[in-house]
Amino acid sequence: MSIEAPDLSGLHAVESGTLGQRVYSELRDFLMVGGVKPGEKITLRQLTSAFGTSLMPVREAVQRLAAEGALEVLPNRAIRVPIATKAGVREILKVRLMLEGLAVEEAAARIQPEAIAQLEELNAAFTQEMRTREDSAQLFRVNKEFHFTIYRAAHMPVLLGIIENLWLRIGPFLHFSLGVRGREATRKFAPDSHKEIIRAMRESDGALGRAALESDLAGAAELILQLGNLPD
Repeated sequence: MSIEAPDLSGLHAVESGTLGQRVYSELRDFLMVGGVKPGEKITLRQLTSAFGTSLMPVREAVQRLAAEGALEVLPNRAIRVPIATKAGVREILKVRLMLEGLAVEEAAARIQPEAIAQLEELNAAFTQEMRTREDSAQLFRVNKEFHFTIYRAAHMPVLLGIIENLWLRIGPFLHFSLGVRGREATRKFAPDSHKEIIRAMRESDGALGRAALESDLAGAAELILQLGNLPD
């Protein structure tokens, strides 16, 4: 796997206040949408420059994310996103199918019309980004917001937190399932799976929603395993 310096332009400067939490939240979200690829290295200096802050809140955020398994702090003080194995990706997929499937089922019984309308808008934006290929970062963010609009609608905060941690671990691999090489294959299933999930939300059909989600997640995982050049 070719490893280059990551593009940190997707990070935003943060204001004072609860600075440590804001840096943590911004970096966490950046990782969840695949802002850094597996194996890419980052330095604290690069992050402090991107955030426009002092070193301390950045170091604290990195330490928290390392404890959550989203980052590795190397002996030379460099930071990188862990490189998963094929077995690890398969394990995460199994857990995601159980937990995110549960969230979809619960959301189907509780989701409000305004949230369904938002899902329609997000999937339209997702489909448009898939066609134009102009902004991969935006594609990742729209996809995440689509899924988490559903998961938030389940009104299960403990479950939501666990799912967020799973996305921290799988987010960097979105480059393989939604990136340039995988996009032709992804467009065959992702928008259609999203449409089926929306129909399930509209019809309050949890079983249909779970089946559509399983198709979406399994298709993305298969592309990661095919294109990611991961160790066994």
